[in-house]
Amino acid sequence: MSWLDVAFHRALVEAVLVGTVCGLIGVHVVLRRQAFFTMAMTHATFPGVVVAAVTGLNLYLGGAAAGVLAALAVTALARRRGHDSSTAAAVALAAGFALGVALMSAQNGFTKDLTAYLAGSILTVGPPDLLVAAAVTATVALVLAVLHKELLFTAFDPAGARAVGYRTGAIDLLVLVLIEAVVATAVPAVGTILTLALVVAPAGAARLWTDRIGAMTALSTAVAVGSAIGGLYLSRAFDVAADGAISLLAAACFVVSTVAAPRLGLAAHLLRRRTRRPAPAPATG
Repeated sequence: MSWLDVAFHRALVEAVLVGTVCGLIGVHVVLRRQAFFTMAMTHATFPGVVVAAVTGLNLYLGGAAAGVLAALAVTALARRRGHDSSTAAAVALAAGFALGVALMSAQNGFTKDLTAYLAGSILTVGPPDLLVAAAVTATVALVLAVLHKELLFTAFDPAGARAVGYRTGAIDLLVLVLIEAVVATAVPAVGTILTLALVVAPAGAARLWTDRIGAMTALSTAVAVGSAIGGLYLSRAFDVAADGAISLLAAACFVVSTVAAPRLGLAAHLLRRRTRRPAPAPATG
């Protein structure tokens, strides 16, 4: 087996792991309407990666640490009177990416290529990347399973959850940390720019087909894994960037669902409007 085959097989394993964890957390991102926050986190990890690259530390740890700090800052700002979570996330997005660029420009002779981190490079993942992805996938799946009821209660009825004694602030922070862990894991595969597509698009597509959380989670995971694997094979067949192919396939699944979903799709909506249209009055002579 050539090294190219070995690299492709490793990329397939990474695609399954990253697709699984993105599909799982994506459901909670969509239910909590935190897509913009997720995009902010993909950019907020950048300064941590730059610092880790300059100092020789692990890129995962650097990106995750910066993302957790950003999540704490977003939570603190959002809880202050006069601020909301979208405003705080926008500040984290702009400040995080700007800080990363500033740190890079301050390093004279800094030649380490971080393009792969920005755009992703799933075909170059190694055994350590697979171990990290497997550990994060297992941890996220376990937390989501153990706290399933609490997570859904605080997502749909935060006031009611507070009334019965749930610590909604701690649960919200936990969700943000889980999102950041998934982002830090997925970024080496699909990059900071395209991670959002693999987290949000499969879950958004699943949400259009079903209201049942179990079915939505299964469908979201299947779409994410299928997009990751399909994107890899498209990349191999047509010699295009794997990360771009993965994200475009996930986005295509969302577009198809937007049109074809039987209850919430555009086609079903137009059909219902057409069937409800009153019949023309008969002509009178």
